Amino acid sequence: MNKVDDLKLDYIISELKNLDYGSLVITVHEGEITQIDTTEKKRFSSTKSNKLNRIKY
Repeated sequence: MNKVDDLKLDYIISELKNLDYGSLVITVHEGEITQIDTTEKKRFSSTKSNKLNRIKY
């Protein structure tokens, strides 16, 4: 197993700290981190009355 670069670890930690909802995918090829994908989800609360007000009849 290869030693993980501190720059990559710092990036991963930073992304995790800033992520409220979502996922972080780390791709490893031949024992090396080659790619880091972050998918962030934004959640908006809505009430039934807001949904009903937007419906056009």
